[in-house]
Amino acid sequence: MGRVSGLSCLVTGAARGIGRAIGEALLNEGANVCFADVNGALAAEVAAANEARAEAAGGRAMAHAVDVTRREDMRRLVKAVADNFGRLDVCFNNAGVNKPMNFLDVTDENWQFIMNVNAMGVLIGIQEAARQMIAQGGGGKIINTASVASRQGFDNVAPYCASKWAVVSLTQSAARALAPHDITVTGFAPGVVATEMWEEVDRDLMNIGAAERPGQAMAEFSAEILRGRVARPSDITGTTTFLASRESDYMTGQIIMIDGGMTLV
Repeated sequence: MGRVSGLSCLVTGAARGIGRAIGEALLNEGANVCFADVNGALAAEVAAANEARAEAAGGRAMAHAVDVTRREDMRRLVKAVADNFGRLDVCFNNAGVNKPMNFLDVTDENWQFIMNVNAMGVLIGIQEAARQMIAQGGGGKIINTASVASRQGFDNVAPYCASKWAVVSLTQSAARALAPHDITVTGFAPGVVATEMWEEVDRDLMNIGAAERPGQAMAEFSAEILRGRVARPSDITGTTTFLASRESDYMTGQIIMIDGGMTLV
């Protein structure tokens, strides 16, 4: 039996990167998983590619398109998961964006875009998942993706840092609010992870003059990692599966750092 056998899980931002890895790791341990993403077609490809994995472990995979900044989208997603799997046990609010800009160049539009997805999207995700969990009874787990940037500010990604600080605060507030309903709210904070998003950030930092060559930004951000290398998505999923499992039942309101020792707090 896997650690999450029989649990019905929802992962947003799951068409690639950390989100996809979270979903696949949950499938490996017997969960039912909905891969949700703003790119619904790509999410569907991921779910289809994991059908055999899911069947072998005793679970099921499905996909759904969602814009996490639109409450009606999130409501439809949560309902689809409950309708297909019978209930919602675990919700990962993982969808996130970044668009580096030098601090003095940050625009209203840049701030609003990042905060809407990374902060408002998490608030909506927590609320809609919690409403379903309360209605069905039996508690649940909500897990939010923070970042090393939730522990200190970086000059070229200020809105991103602010949005991830908001994730920490929302996690703590929701943990207090939802404890009477037997719903735990936790999160994890990755450092530098080799994903498509980091490749995009690397290009953006070059475009704004903060880096001169491909890979420079990742190398500089990674210089202080005690483990001596950047993370792979698979380095994250041991913790995320633990947070989704019954083994973490007594944990709530906490953010676990998974940054290889990049930031010691």
